Amino acid sequence: MNVADPAALLARYARNLPRYTSYPTAAQFTDAVGPDDARQWLRAVRPGDPVSLYLHVPFCDTLCRFCGCNTAVLRSADARAAYAALLIEELRRVVELIGTGHPVSHLQWGGGTPTTLPVGTLRQVMQTIRSSFAVLPDAETSIEIDPRHLPAHYPAVLRELGFNRASLGVQDIDPAVQEACGRIQSLEQTRACIDMLRNEGIGSINIDLIYGLPRQTVAGVRDTATAIAALAPDRLAVFGYAHVPWKQKRQNLMPTGQLPDPAARFAQRAAIHEALCDAGYMPIGLDHYSRPDDRMATAAQSGTLHRNFQGYTTDPAEVLIGVGASAISSFPQGLTQNAISSAAYARLIGATRDCLPVVRGVRRTPDDRLRAAIIERLMCDMAIDLGDVIHHHDLPRDHFRDEIRALAHLEADGFVAISGQRLHIPEKGRPFLRHVAAVFDRHLDTDRPQRHASGV
Repeated sequence: MNVADPAALLARYARNLPRYTSYPTAAQFTDAVGPDDARQWLRAVRPGDPVSLYLHVPFCDTLCRFCGCNTAVLRSADARAAYAALLIEELRRVVELIGTGHPVSHLQWGGGTPTTLPVGTLRQVMQTIRSSFAVLPDAETSIEIDPRHLPAHYPAVLRELGFNRASLGVQDIDPAVQEACGRIQSLEQTRACIDMLRNEGIGSINIDLIYGLPRQTVAGVRDTATAIAALAPDRLAVFGYAHVPWKQKRQNLMPTGQLPDPAARFAQRAAIHEALCDAGYMPIGLDHYSRPDDRMATAAQSGTLHRNFQGYTTDPAEVLIGVGASAISSFPQGLTQNAISSAAYARLIGATRDCLPVVRGVRRTPDDRLRAAIIERLMCDMAIDLGDVIHHHDLPRDHFRDEIRALAHLEADGFVAISGQRLHIPEKGRPFLRHVAAVFDRHLDTDRPQRHASGV
């Protein structure tokens, strides 16, 4: 991307914004939504409707300083097994409300590091899922993996349990960056982990990269992207580092004085983008890349791509059920989140036999649902015809007049093209997708910018 004066440009767009993995975003969650709402929304799921499942394991063997996820070090195998028993109990309570046999179109384990669970307990949870739900033959069944701590016997277990996709954190291969971030992981470790998984038939591999970390350079991130592309992952997710020390105190351990400035971050993102495109990967939305033959690329080209708390997905299910500490569920009526810490989660599960561990959330109004659909299509398709939206929902012709006017500065900079009521984000506008989406966000509180991460 060629920008004549990137510093001036970025100064105009220097604001913190949501990632828009949901709408309303988690910043609108309050304790006004709780277990009773979750129970009501689960009961409203119609028999036979497909659902997605997300299971959160908030444990790691070591903590990375950059991480903003809900996770902690827990070394006791017994404690990890006890947590898995809580997952099984929460699943039981969910199934009591929605009934058995719902098709599962996507199943994802995240964290933390799910493979910290003992094999026997992971097997028990998966057996519970398969006995309570109908996991579809073509369902994407995915698990997050730390290549530094994957036991040698685990890939065979994953194959046995039906996993067909794995997501590996890499972030950066430069030893100086790794030292700053507290995550030492050689390229050889990553390659060996991928080989182990592929040898067991787990053919779909995703790799996460991050730019904007301390000590990163444009040349360094380009080298990382080129080296990782040579390992031929099927997908990559490329995130800008979110420095949120008010949320994750561990980030204060990093040499924050060596963080790249906005212009350097912008250049790093462009370098990774160029390296991955040169390697044959197709850009997907804001921050994902896939091989052209991957079904994520197919979904992007056909307009059936979706976005949820795990990022971009091919999952068409309207209901996502989150299980475990801090897990978020999504329903047409609203969103809910479980207790954040594993201790609080355990207390709520143990309180009564039928209590759901939900502590907060947000209800969706009809306007929220309308705007959620617009934001999702913008984030996925980089285009939308507001005229079609107006016609479909029988709205006044000028319903989005203010939003179109608010896009004028983005249009002037060439980051969005407006033709009547049709919006199209060209390639140079890809990094500013969140800025376009934010125009349609009626909840965005510009007086509380620290609730979100940098928009570029």
